[in-house]
Amino acid sequence: MKKSLSPNLQTAVLVLVAIGVIGLALGGYFKSISDIFTGGLVGVQTWFSNRYMALVDFLTVPRDTTTLRQRNSELEAEVSRLQNQIIDLQQQVTETEILSALVDFARASPENTYKAAAVIGRDPNPFLRYVIINIGSNDDIRPGMPVVTQQGLVGQVDAVIAEAARVQLISDSGSVVNIRLEKADTEAVLIGSLTGDLSLDMISQDVTVEPGDLVLTSGLGGGYPPNILIGQVVSVRTREFELFQQASVQSIVDFSKLEYVLVITNFRPVDTSPLIPTPEP
Repeated sequence: MKKSLSPNLQTAVLVLVAIGVIGLALGGYFKSISDIFTGGLVGVQTWFSNRYMALVDFLTVPRDTTTLRQRNSELEAEVSRLQNQIIDLQQQVTETEILSALVDFARASPENTYKAAAVIGRDPNPFLRYVIINIGSNDDIRPGMPVVTQQGLVGQVDAVIAEAARVQLISDSGSVVNIRLEKADTEAVLIGSLTGDLSLDMISQDVTVEPGDLVLTSGLGGGYPPNILIGQVVSVRTREFELFQQASVQSIVDFSKLEYVLVITNFRPVDTSPLIPTPEP
């Protein structure tokens, strides 16, 4: 009898102990012990987690750095490509605007026949003022033909080969252009210089010349057709003991930025020098 009750008694004791533990837990008596245990467990988990993440970072950083460098190179190449596209578009817009202005200029002067040309070179000599254009004798270009832009006079064809021509700018020291002053209504001579500056000579002392007066070709001398705009007077020099006044002129054309020009192909210059008497020695 004693042996048969012993297991039942043990079971009953265990049940009572379990009920007591549950009651104590529900009553909050084990909270401090639970907090200590949970805190320790969380601390261990955090330590293992930090070490794991550090190991993962150590193993993956080289791969990430290589990927970032490759992506950075791709982005730099894309930026460079887009910048080149922007520059090309800006150049196309500028060229279109220039060509459109040249067409408008040609339409405004229907008495002349024009051929458009691109400037493909410049004389490297600092004392000469020449440009090279991409049309020549194959395009019926001849020496002496005037060259203009939509703004005004550039110069004159000086030498020609089959597919190119050299243009002497009016700022060259060897250039001489017969002009007229619009406001003063008088003729004079425009000459270039080694420095590229333009000046007027042979202005009568009886004429009043003021800064701002427009300078145009006169057509005299047979070198250029009349009424092509050149620029304006910026200063005047008058001395009582000299026979003529002199003036400085600012060209309306910026020769350093020439890209496209028009050659007046229906004008043939006339050499009148044999008709001008020379003084006897």
